[in-house]
Amino acid sequence: MYKAVFFDRDGVLISAPKVNNKPCSIKNFSQIEIVKGLIPYIKKIKKNFKIIMITNQPDVYRNKIKKLEVEKVNFYLKKKLKLDDVFVCYHDNLHNCNCRKPKSGLLLAAKKKWNLDLKKSFLVGDRYSDIIAGKNVGCTNFFVNHKYNERKPEKKYCYYVKSTIQAINKIQSFYLKFN
Repeated sequence: MYKAVFFDRDGVLISAPKVNNKPCSIKNFSQIEIVKGLIPYIKKIKKNFKIIMITNQPDVYRNKIKKLEVEKVNFYLKKKLKLDDVFVCYHDNLHNCNCRKPKSGLLLAAKKKWNLDLKKSFLVGDRYSDIIAGKNVGCTNFFVNHKYNERKPEKKYCYYVKSTIQAINKIQSFYLKFN
């Protein structure tokens, strides 16, 4: 079985616009801004982990962005960051689907496709829903605390970090400690 590091997209791999100090998804390809300095860190952990992006993109259902535009952004990130895979939920809360975080369907789909050991995998997210999805399948979770004006996960479910790069450094040290 393989180990993975799951990354949320907006606010974790790329900068997220904010409205009333709450994060939003980007609305078009031109808004992509990969977290500064991230690429060499992703490259570093790719040696020991599958690197997978998991993202909720309900703005497609809400007609705020075309699915093709989301796919264009995701394809670019997959190529630029050398991600192994991308899993997307396009549903809104009202659909009550299994793939929309905080439910764990995206993680379970990745587990099945890539033969992953989720208990030896990590999740890096910037929202409560990310962390709960990871907690529910036994991942070790890192919460990138951007101090959004919204619910935060309890510290018993995750490690609080200031940046995606800090999370990657901690994941790397966990890996070295236990392998």
